[in-house]
Amino acid sequence: MLAIDECDRKLMEEIKRLKQERNAVILAHLYQRPEVQEVADIVGDSLELSRRAAEVVADVIVFCGVHFMAESAAILSPEKIVLLPELKAGCPMADMVTAEALRAKKQELPNAVVVAYVNTSAEVKGESDICCTSANAIKIIQSIPPEKEIIFIPDRNLGEYVATKTGRPMILWEGWCNTHDKVNPTDILEAKKAYPDAPVLVHPECRPEITALADFIGSTSAIIKFARESEQGEFIVGTEMGILHQLNKQCPDKKFHLATEKLICPNMKVTNLEKVKRALETMQPQVKVAPEVRKRALASLERMLAIK
Repeated sequence: MLAIDECDRKLMEEIKRLKQERNAVILAHLYQRPEVQEVADIVGDSLELSRRAAEVVADVIVFCGVHFMAESAAILSPEKIVLLPELKAGCPMADMVTAEALRAKKQELPNAVVVAYVNTSAEVKGESDICCTSANAIKIIQSIPPEKEIIFIPDRNLGEYVATKTGRPMILWEGWCNTHDKVNPTDILEAKKAYPDAPVLVHPECRPEITALADFIGSTSAIIKFARESEQGEFIVGTEMGILHQLNKQCPDKKFHLATEKLICPNMKVTNLEKVKRALETMQPQVKVAPEVRKRALASLERMLAIK
């Protein structure tokens, strides 16, 4: 269980007061610090948070995640104020594809359907046909007519995994998650040696040689669901360490071992309780999306959300 010290307790109480005063809702990704997850109204993966951002009734959304997530909330809820407690919380993978580079690729392949992982900027989403998350990527690809070429951006590892599951060849962008890409086969094999009875649960952003060693591959929410429903009592986890908080919280009778201590996303960890409080006090930093960009990006997100 998470031990909350007196300082954090006071911050959490102040955040609760400010949240009510501002009519705000706090969304937190599963990779956030445990204490940030605890102060949030909604904790989830990218797909869950995208859906809830569109549905939530509030004047203010405080998004404890990274910049592209707050942008998605602003796209889906233009009437709301969207706050990102740390404006420098970016995503290196999202930076690996630009709207300009994507436009150039589309000129080469004018008839191809562009599928954008949500880990992309609003401008890139605006140049794409449909978005996806790691939780629904297979369904999204299966929804595209079989005669169509597909450009999948920006994560080559997720794209390769989805291609093997759907049998659809795709043109993969050369992007990757800096955190998941650090895991190597030796890490997994050593963890399996230390915990021989523990299934290996990994995220599809990991490299193919890692997913080949896994017993289960899925999004963060899928990993939690698998662990919760499994009869196994011990697991090796191959995704960002923030997930351990919810795994331990939802499965208190089970044990979880991080595949490697390298599974830490520095961008997800820059948000803390003090920054959440300050954001609610000052109503800054706000994340906004230009109307013309929002209109185009919204279409690709709505197409994704329409596929259940």
